[in-house]
Amino acid sequence: MLCALIMAGGKGTRFWPLSTEEKPKQFLNLIGKDTMIQMTVNRIKPMIPMERIFICTAAKYVDLVREQLPELPEKNIIVEPEGRNTAPCIALSAFVVKRYYENANMIVLPSDHLINDEDGFRNIVKKADDFLGNNEDAIITLGMKPDRPETGYGYIKYSDNLDINKEDSIFKVDRFVEKPDEETAKKYLEDSSYLWNGGMFLWKISNIINEIKKYSPVTYEAIHEVEFVKEEILQDLINDKYHKTEAISIDYAVLEKSKNIYVIPSEIGWDDIGTWKAVERYKEKDINDNILYGNAKVIESKCNIAINSCKRVVMIGIDDVMTLETEDSIYIVNKDYMDNLRDYQNIV
Repeated sequence: MLCALIMAGGKGTRFWPLSTEEKPKQFLNLIGKDTMIQMTVNRIKPMIPMERIFICTAAKYVDLVREQLPELPEKNIIVEPEGRNTAPCIALSAFVVKRYYENANMIVLPSDHLINDEDGFRNIVKKADDFLGNNEDAIITLGMKPDRPETGYGYIKYSDNLDINKEDSIFKVDRFVEKPDEETAKKYLEDSSYLWNGGMFLWKISNIINEIKKYSPVTYEAIHEVEFVKEEILQDLINDKYHKTEAISIDYAVLEKSKNIYVIPSEIGWDDIGTWKAVERYKEKDINDNILYGNAKVIESKCNIAINSCKRVVMIGIDDVMTLETEDSIYIVNKDYMDNLRDYQNIV
């Protein structure tokens, strides 16, 4: 049985001012008609029913989760008292899911990624789930085949000499690699044994709990009672104990130490929608490469972005500019600055 955990507690500060701490990017429709979290859920619903999909988020976003995912059972909303990175989030969620599905496998997904080939994605997930059936101590990650020398992602290095099932393209991970500089990223692109780390994992729930107990005992000891406590005091226990966990990523806490990490090289049209430049890659453009989202018009202008809902925006004779309308302001930004707007948050 396969369950899904979607991590949705991030603040999305890189998309300020459109994304705010009150309504971060996972709850915005940056790419299509659905919000990012809705896209993530819809991607897995054909293979995992809503009763086995869990969302881990902050208390301030619970109402947004309820509003955007009304079919989600209330017990499937896992509330973090505070953000403490991915290892505590995953540990807490594993204990909660195990309360209801003791022997399940679990896929962990970020809430704000784009996957264009959703059928291909689900086929890979099924392959990984089947592999876990015979390899209960395995941790599987999806590694994305690079198509550009990207410096904003971590990488996964694997080797043909470490394959476990070459026919099914499941390989043993050699090591995880930090975000590279541009020259190193170009070398990784030429070397087919390097993959982007997309932050998607599959494991047996009991196995990840054991790995956390082994490699992150502080976190395990802080919240292991979550698995057994009575439902009516579950959130009180989480609120009381969660701050004692180790604030660390799952990569550092477990993945770089575990001996049984495997990767499936994946070509599924994946992207981490983490910057405006990433959004720009996928938004529909006119013949002059303008992206117009809302009530906007361009005249003798090219390579602009306009995102507005109320006031009409008209661009005449300008290039490489982004305009953003919020409830109280209109931002006009040279596109060279658009991925660093949060740096100016305290100034404006």
